[in-house]
Amino acid sequence: MENLSPQATQSDSSIAQPFSDAARAAVYETIFSRRDVRGQFLPQAVPEEVLARVLLAAHHAPSVGFMQPWNFLVVRSPEVKQQVRGVFAKAHEEAAAMFPDEKRQIYSKLKLEGIVEAPINLCITCDRQRTGPVVIGRTHIPTMDLYSSVCAVQNLWLAARAEGLGVGWVSIFNEPELQAALGIPPEIVPIAYLCIGYVSHFHDKPELEKAGWLPRLPVADLLYYDRWGGSDPQQADPLTATVARLQDDIQTRGHFPR
Repeated sequence: MENLSPQATQSDSSIAQPFSDAARAAVYETIFSRRDVRGQFLPQAVPEEVLARVLLAAHHAPSVGFMQPWNFLVVRSPEVKQQVRGVFAKAHEEAAAMFPDEKRQIYSKLKLEGIVEAPINLCITCDRQRTGPVVIGRTHIPTMDLYSSVCAVQNLWLAARAEGLGVGWVSIFNEPELQAALGIPPEIVPIAYLCIGYVSHFHDKPELEKAGWLPRLPVADLLYYDRWGGSDPQQADPLTATVARLQDDIQTRGHFPR
């Protein structure tokens, strides 16, 4: 693969250099075109080389204290997939009853997993005791190891999108039942159950957005400066107008401005 990293040595500047325009655009395109895939999986096998690359991308995520708390449980067995699908189906039925009537009708029509259809299933876990009880950076926020494992999920997701692979994160499980189906010890935390494979297409927008479940929030409404809340400080900062313009461009053009 072509090395897209900036040059390691800089003769004319002490500032680390950005990627080339093409490489930078590819990063943004990957981020903005990533989708949670549920129903478009193809039976085509994922080559070992491709799967290995996305797993290595996940393994190079940042982790608190460099503890690397993740494991990657690859599921190919149709029998195991069916067991996991049964765990999902039970939780899915329970979840439907939790929504008010109008939301329940939408929920019942959504396809929220591709467990059986996807060639590869992957469970990313977190071993919270991997490097012992005292971890640099986790001394005061003990959940940092969980957040680190989520970073591994995001790395894998973006690498998979760049490879043309769809990924669907299934989170509607009773955790102990998922652990039992996969033989995961009770002290190991399942972080993400992912369905992975080539797909017929990627949606132009997230499926929940297209289904009218929720809209994408304007970034400008989520910005504060220096302190939380206050007297609407975002209206006075030019960054607010800039992010609003970029978000409008993305929605209009369907991709990040080049």
